[in-house]
Amino acid sequence: METFYIWTIGCQMNKADSERLGSALEQLGLHSVTKANDADLVVFNSCVVRQGAEDKVANNLSLMRPLKKQRPDQVVALMGCMVGPKTDELQRRFPHVDLFMRPQQYDPLLNLVGEQLGVDWEGCVGSLAPNQPDVTCYVPIIHGCDLMCTFCIIPYRRGRQVSRPVDEIVGEVELLVQRGVREVTVLGQTVDAYGHDLPEKPDLAHLLTSLNDIPDLLRIRFLTSHPTFMSQRIIQAVADLPKVCEHINLPVQAGDDEILSRMRRPYTSAEYRELVGRIRDTVPGVSLSTDLIVGFPGETEDQFQRSMDMVAELRFSKVHCAAYSTRPGTVAHRAMEDDIPQADKARRLKTVDQLQESILSDINSTLVGQTLEVLVDGHKKGKWRGRTRTDKLVFFDAGGELDGERLGQLVNVKIDDASPWSLQGTPVAVVSSASIHSHGTT
Repeated sequence: METFYIWTIGCQMNKADSERLGSALEQLGLHSVTKANDADLVVFNSCVVRQGAEDKVANNLSLMRPLKKQRPDQVVALMGCMVGPKTDELQRRFPHVDLFMRPQQYDPLLNLVGEQLGVDWEGCVGSLAPNQPDVTCYVPIIHGCDLMCTFCIIPYRRGRQVSRPVDEIVGEVELLVQRGVREVTVLGQTVDAYGHDLPEKPDLAHLLTSLNDIPDLLRIRFLTSHPTFMSQRIIQAVADLPKVCEHINLPVQAGDDEILSRMRRPYTSAEYRELVGRIRDTVPGVSLSTDLIVGFPGETEDQFQRSMDMVAELRFSKVHCAAYSTRPGTVAHRAMEDDIPQADKARRLKTVDQLQESILSDINSTLVGQTLEVLVDGHKKGKWRGRTRTDKLVFFDAGGELDGERLGQLVNVKIDDASPWSLQGTPVAVVSSASIHSHGTT
């Protein structure tokens, strides 16, 4: 066994899981390839948050069946949230898959690889931090979720909340910075609940303060937050710590109190609005994004309109909106009828997207003429690409006085043009001069 290929779909946590598994495999001497056909080991990292994602996983697994017949020695593994405690049904559907692994449970695959290579993998694998990370990198700090929202399958697949120790996280980020990372995003399903389960009870504010002291780390982000755990200490840390970006993802899921209650979201729309007000009062210029579900069981047109009213009132920098998709095993699937027609779900989704596009057009147009700090994380079609502290995507020309290697640098960019989805600008100054070599980011 010499080569591996990992296919990933889903959230940032899935991307981080794939990177960490890839790091372990590389430490065992395997190298990554870009096609499943060329790999001795093929891993599919799955997502089941929505039916569309699960269908893509199933389709890709089905495509592996003829390849497996041609190469019976090829190892095929399925990991991620599609894999529950019992795998009998998955084994019947995909008999050509050799291994099934629940999220973050890499041991079965590493045991198999170690046996084939004749090595003790535990003696070979150290930190799971990516060996060749990009400028920006995800770092999981808390796994699982204790809240059990009625629409969500994640707690049943990723388990209860488990926080990593502060020292372990700080050590991993220090290693990533040595390898060229300039921005980390610390991850959790409820990232602001970090530390509540640890004996010392450190919170996210404590961890952010520790990460802020790491030399050569330029920026820190965190997601995804839950309104219940967004304490004033965390909000103040965003305001006070210079490396923590002024951007908070704060999923609301619905703007109607009855729908929020049926979703088992433990706050009211008024409490959410009050929290947003406190954040904006404490952190000047903060950018707030949110998640919204339309077409939840029983959602009336009036209840949907209350979600629209919230989007219009709070003017988020981004709205991740999705039509409700029933997930087998959830409370909503067991106890609620998925009674909103698909056509109505699609219409509501389009209505939210159109409103948000208009809001973004207004917000981004106010940035034209301003000079914004951009962390350069890639290049595309002759332009450098990066993001502002408030998570705005910016493109600027690679030529001129500031031509050269910009990857990993902070560059001040004057914004010349704006669309709802990105900004175009001209570089005017380099804020940090230390660039890193490209790993092929595009």
